[in-house]
Formats: sequence, C-alpha cells, structure tokens
Amino acid sequence: MARLTGATPISRTAFVSTYVPRRCGIATFTYDLATTVGEREIVALHPASEPGPYPAEVRCRIRRDVQADYTYVAKNLNDSGVRVVCLQHEFGIWGGDDGRYVLDFIRALRIPIVATLHSVPPQPTQAQAGILTELIGRAGASIVMSNAAASVLSRTYGVDSARLDVVPHGVPHLPLVAAESIKPRVGLQGRSVILSFGLLGPGKGCETVIEAMPAVAKAVPSACYVILGATHPDLLARDGESYRAGLEARVAALGMADHVKFVDRFVGRVELGTWLEAADIIATPYPDLDRSVSGTLAYAMGAGRAIVSTPFAYAAELLADGCGRLVAAGSPAAFAEAFTELLRNTELRTSLGRRAYEHSRGMVWWEVGSQYRRIFDRVSRAASARSTRRYEAVVA
Repeated sequence: MARLTGATPISRTAFVSTYVPRRCGIATFTYDLATTVGEREIVALHPASEPGPYPAEVRCRIRRDVQADYTYVAKNLNDSGVRVVCLQHEFGIWGGDDGRYVLDFIRALRIPIVATLHSVPPQPTQAQAGILTELIGRAGASIVMSNAAASVLSRTYGVDSARLDVVPHGVPHLPLVAAESIKPRVGLQGRSVILSFGLLGPGKGCETVIEAMPAVAKAVPSACYVILGATHPDLLARDGESYRAGLEARVAALGMADHVKFVDRFVGRVELGTWLEAADIIATPYPDLDRSVSGTLAYAMGAGRAIVSTPFAYAAELLADGCGRLVAAGSPAAFAEAFTELLRNTELRTSLGRRAYEHSRGMVWWEVGSQYRRIFDRVSRAASARSTRRYEAVVA
C-alpha cells in the first residue's frame, strides 16, 4: 500500500513525481529541481513491481496503478505541514486511463499545487483535455517549459495565459570546453562525433541518422554516430531488445559498424556530461513535431554543442536566432548535408555551439530553481491570503 514513513512533519515543499533511481527523464528532472529548492520531501510514483530502493528524501510512495493510494497519500499530505505540492505531470507516469488517477489525488488535496506540465498534446483526446483542464484549474500555478506549450494551452484548451508560467527546462552547469580534449576519455580520439542520447525508443528518430551515415562517412571518414542510452524501460518490458536489435541490424546492412557506436547503458550526470563535452554535434532527430519540451535538446544547448534537429515545436523555439540547425524530419539526406557541412567547418560549428551555450545560461539549474522558489512563495502567500479572508468572513 501507499507508505508514509517517519513521524517528522514533511518540509514546506513536496514533489510528486517519478524519482531516481527510476530510469525516467521526469525522475531525473525532479531530482535536479528538488535539490535546488532547499528543504523538500518526495512522493514517488512507481509501478508496484519497482518498489525502490529510494533515497532518504522519499518519504511517501504511490503505487501507480493502485487507485486507492492516491487519495490516501493526499490526505496524509494535508496533515503533514507541507506548504506547497509541486506535481510533475505527464500522462504516462500516472495511473488509470490517460493517467486519470491524478484527479483523485488533486481532488483530495487541500495544499496549494504547482503543476509542471511535461506534455501538452496539441490534439488531445477528450479525456486528456479534461484531465489537463481540471489540473490547471485546481493548481495555484501551472508551469510549462516553452512558449509553444503555453500557446497550445491557450488556443486548444482555452486556458487563460495568466494562469501559466513559462520556466525553461533546467540543465547542469558545464564548462565550455573543446571536444578534442575530452574525446580520449570516451575512446573516440581522432573521431568526428555525432551524439544522440537518452532512453532509446522509436520516438528518438535514430533510424534517420543511421540512414544518413553512409553519406556522412563518405564525406568525413572520421565520422562516428554515438547512440547513448539504455532502452526505455517500458519498451524493454513490452518488447525486450527487439528495437535495438533492429537498429543494429540496419547498421550492419549499411556497412556502418565502424561509424555507429551503441553505448547501451543508463549513464549518470557525470558520465553524461563527459559524453556531451566529447561531441562535435548533438542530434535530436525526433519525428514527432508536436513535442513541446525535450530535456535532451536542453542539455545539448547547455553543453555548448552544435545541434542538428528536426523542427519539432520546442526545437523551433530554442534554436531560433542561430542556436542550431533545423532540418526536415525523416530525411537522411537533409541530416547528412547538415552533418557534413558542420563537421567540415570548425568555425561555423563552434559559433553555433557558443550561441547555444550563451542562450542556455538562464537554464542552469540554480536559475531555474530560483524561478520555482518564487512561484512556490507566490502560490503559498495567495493560499494563505484566501484562508485569512475565509476565516474573517466566518467570524464577522
């Protein structure tokens, strides 16, 4: 069952989300964000089959598919001393059809909510629209990570833009270093490195870059495409490693075994930083052009690397003003042309990376954490003021 441990009251901010060590981008996001805000407690969403272990800050757990857990935990939080609940929302991390159990949780909660929206479908189902609309309506503040997401919420969901805060996806602070000085650490000295990273699955679009590699390798014989990351756990549970095996088979069929490298593991922050710094180009070839956020793209900017991406919504916004290259989705030829130009032109590649790095300085975690803290304080003060007015009206 849901578990609330210990007798000490929970601190002023509780984060409700998937959480490390779960291999999930939102879990990593929540860990990085929570560490910037001072005292905090974590409510971990997890499949019943993956109970942990969790770090000490996880004081409470919700089994994703056990509906009764949601109300139980919300009622415990109501009496715990928490001032604000920061809830991470993406449909797949909550239980029920389209993650509808989130509504059980927020309906039972009496604490002010700040909701971070990681996914905003531009063409939602009726159920998805209803869930997001109610969540935003009950939240004291709703945070999106791009202006594109805010526009979709206003245009498609009818949300008042005044109810939304745009706060960028956070990135770790990395020094701006020459890739050549880092490549020996990952065994790629002398190679021209193109990198894609994150949990592997069809939504990453790695097929397009693999198909581009024969043309790239012909023009730049030192080129190497690195696909870094473990297979997404949900895909792994459903299909095993069949997707990765299919990619490997295509690499072999194209004769690109010397030009495509799979690094099949989930890497921590330090190792990820090393791979980012060793890359000459970072590719985000996502086929879904409606994506309103991408931690991968944000991290690429934070590393100061030239970026080649499909024009999905988040990329079109972040890579404006010369911060990267946008190419047609699903076009190996377009990717090959962009990679070849940038690998041959060090000055251009460096310039794009530097612009991305400068743009990302407002995205480092301590800056993002400061924005969240201000929102938490605003929402908490507003809730206190409403409580005071209700009390005064009762006693008057």
